[in-house]
Amino acid sequence: MRTSEFWRLMDDEFSPSYSRVLARGLVLTGVGGNTASDALRAGYDPKEIWLEVCRVQDVPPERWLGRDIAPKG
Repeated sequence: MRTSEFWRLMDDEFSPSYSRVLARGLVLTGVGGNTASDALRAGYDPKEIWLEVCRVQDVPPERWLGRDIAPKG
C-alpha cells in the first residue's frame, strides 16, 4: 500500500479533517507505540498502520479494504 492510499482510506473512513487529528494523536501499540503519522515517518508499512488504526478504532472488518471505487472510463 502506498502512503497516498493510506490517506485515502483514512479520509474516507474518518473524514479529511478528523483523519489528520487521529493520525497525530492516536497512539498505536501495534506499530511501536507510535502515532500513525510518526509510524509513517519511521518507515512502517502504511497497510500495517491502516490495519492497526482499524483495530483500535473498531472499524468493522468489511470496511478495512475501503470503499469500492468505480473504474474510470
